[in-house]
Amino acid sequence: MNGVLVKFMRLAAGAVLPAYAREGDAGMDICAVEEVSIAPGERRLVRTGWAMELPPGTEAQVRPRSGLAFKHGVTVLNAPGTIDSGYRGEICVLLVNLGDSTFRITPGMRIAQLVIAPVLAVQAVETDGLSGSERGGGGFGSTGTQPI
Repeated sequence: MNGVLVKFMRLAAGAVLPAYAREGDAGMDICAVEEVSIAPGERRLVRTGWAMELPPGTEAQVRPRSGLAFKHGVTVLNAPGTIDSGYRGEICVLLVNLGDSTFRITPGMRIAQLVIAPVLAVQAVETDGLSGSERGGGGFGSTGTQPI
C-alpha cells in the first residue's frame, strides 16, 4: 500500500503499531499498551505506547470504534480528538464509559481509530456581511426529516 509516510516511535515495550484492518479503511486501529478499568461514568486517558511525526499540513483524528460504543458504551470523549502535526508526545486516547458496567481494557486491545487528514490553513478576516445561501442561518435540525 502506498501512501503518506508517518513515522512512529515506540515508547513502551509491547506497543502495537497502528495499522489498517483492511485495505481501503479510513482509520488505523490504535491499541492500548496498558491494562485499565473504566467504571460506568468514568473517563480515563489510555496510553498507546507510541509517538508520531506527522507531515506538515496534516493532522491525526482520534475517533471512536463503533463496536466498543455499541456493545459496551465506551467511546472517545472528545471525538474526534485532534493531534497536531507539531505534537511529538505519546498518543493517548481519552475514553469514557457510558455503559452500565465496568469495562476492562487489556494491552493490545483496539481502543480507537486514527485518521490522518489534510489541514487547510485559513486567514480569518472580519466582515460586515456574508453572501446568501439556500440554507442561510438554519441549523440544529432546520432541514427537517428526509425519508430513507
